[in-house]
Order: sequence, then structure tokens, then C-alpha cells
Amino acid sequence: MIHDPNETRPSASEATDDLSSETGNAPSPDALHLRRIRSFVTRAGRVSTGQRRAMDEFGPRFVVPFSGEQPDWNIVFGRAAPRVLEIGFGMGATTAEIAAHRAGDDFLGVEVHEPGVGALLKLIGEQSLTNIRIIQHDAVEVLEQMIAPESLDGVHIFFPDPWHKARHHKRRLIQPKFVALLVSRLKPGAYLHCATDWQNYAEQMLEVLGAEPALENTADGYAPRPEYRPVTKFERRGLRLGHGVWDLVFRRRSGN
Repeated sequence: MIHDPNETRPSASEATDDLSSETGNAPSPDALHLRRIRSFVTRAGRVSTGQRRAMDEFGPRFVVPFSGEQPDWNIVFGRAAPRVLEIGFGMGATTAEIAAHRAGDDFLGVEVHEPGVGALLKLIGEQSLTNIRIIQHDAVEVLEQMIAPESLDGVHIFFPDPWHKARHHKRRLIQPKFVALLVSRLKPGAYLHCATDWQNYAEQMLEVLGAEPALENTADGYAPRPEYRPVTKFERRGLRLGHGVWDLVFRRRSGN
């Protein structure tokens, strides 16, 4: 999720708070990655006319229904190519820009927020992009049930919800168990790229990723922003105000 306040929406990757929203009780950290997100349906009315039109026109081709089985992704994309998973793509502008510049790679975006799905489908249509597919579902279940072990060439997690209050840090996506699940789906040598504009979350990310034995940091601490990740308007505003942005790029070790 890119948490631009103008978007006013949560991400497919918050992966945490459905049970507490229904019962008032916070789920235990061990159970967080197993929770299904159920609290987003109330936002369905925010879909614009253009987004709805794009969903009707392009959804049948580019949206992959969630399934408890692993599809043949070469058939889904119509080719065999390096495959990158993006978790929580927000309104899809970054996803579309990266896909346009990396036409030789395929991108699978996971997002639960319907307006975001519609916005990305609109960009797909406007830019005639063919190397993006979308799953509108909880990212944890997608990883567990639809992505084969050691099958991904990369994972992007850009600006996930920082849950900035200390008592909410357990809801953050980047936790050891979730990272272990991600790593199991990466090919040896494949990369995991996270970015955040919250220093505290960046520090947690660096600690959690650095503690995963199957990952190695490609930089000495935080990484320079890779050229393929565009600077968003929201990020540019923050940089002008002196706000920091931290990129972390790790790779799965060979033989792990």
C-alpha cells in the first residue's frame, strides 16, 4: 500500500485486523498472518465510473480469481518470463510505470481495495499493458495457496501501512513469519524490495529482514532507490518537506 492520505484506503497487505474489527479483541501475533481481511467491503462504493468501466472491460482478462490451487502462470500471462509479485499496489500508478519500463518481466499485483483494482485496470487499458495480472484477495492466502515455492523472481512491497502507534506495530506486514513465507516463494537469487517513509518502520524492516538467514542485504544497510522504482507525487512532496524514504533490497541466498 502506498499510504497517500489522498487515497484513504488500506492495503491488501495489512494482513492483520479483521478479527479485532469484528470482536474488539486484537489477534495474537502468531495468528496475524493467517487472518483473512474482511473489513474492506464497506469501501466498495468509492469506485468511480471510470474505474467500474475499466473493471467491466479489462477485468475478465487481467484479474485472476482467487483459487485454492496454483494456476499455470505461464498460461495466465501467455508466456514464460521473470515474475514479480507486488503486495498492496494502492492505486496502481507505480505498478503500471514499472511494468511499462520492464516489458520483459511479468507483474502479479495483489490488492483488496476495489477502487485500486479499478484504477490499475484503467491504466492497463490506457497504456496497452499486457504484462500485469491482478488478484483481489488477501496477500497471505495468495502466497500460501496460489504461488509455488521458489517460483518468484522478485517481490515488491512499497509503502505498506506503517501503523505508526507503538501499540499497533504488531499489525505491520513485515514480521518474521510473513518474511519466512515470502522467502519460501522466492527463487534462489531472487530479490525482495521494500520501501517506507517511516524511519521507525524502516528500522524494523532492516532488523526483521536482516534476521532471516535465507536473505542477504544487497547494501550496507539501506539501499539507494533502484532506478525502476519511480518517485511518486506523494513521495516527492515529502522529500521537499525533508521527510526521508528508505529502500531495502535483499536477495535470497543460493542454496537456501
